[in-house]
Amino acid sequence: QVQLEESGGGLVQPGGSLRLSCAASESIPSIYIMGWYRQAPGKQRELVADVTSGGSTNYADSVKGRFTISRDNAKNTVYLQMNSLKPEDTAVYYCNAKLPRIIPTHYWGKGTLVTVSS
Repeated sequence: QVQLEESGGGLVQPGGSLRLSCAASESIPSIYIMGWYRQAPGKQRELVADVTSGGSTNYADSVKGRFTISRDNAKNTVYLQMNSLKPEDTAVYYCNAKLPRIIPTHYWGKGTLVTVSS
């Protein structure tokens, strides 16, 4: 079973930047879509961004133009570069690997906390 481990979270001031990394325990088959989700206190988990092995990306409207997702297939790693951070970006960020079938299979990391505050 694939294991995912996030790193890079922390406390940052509004307008600042952070880069999250997610390392997989083994090679991720190219069919998997890699992504980042987040869950703020009292809210449902939501998709932030995802990327296919071919590099096609998808972003939530709230992060378009500020966040960039990238994937290094050789290193089994996916990144999330977050710029111009806002307090509303505060959440636990989860790495996800999704096998896109009729009933998708999801693998999740344990999450990393991002706090945007002055």
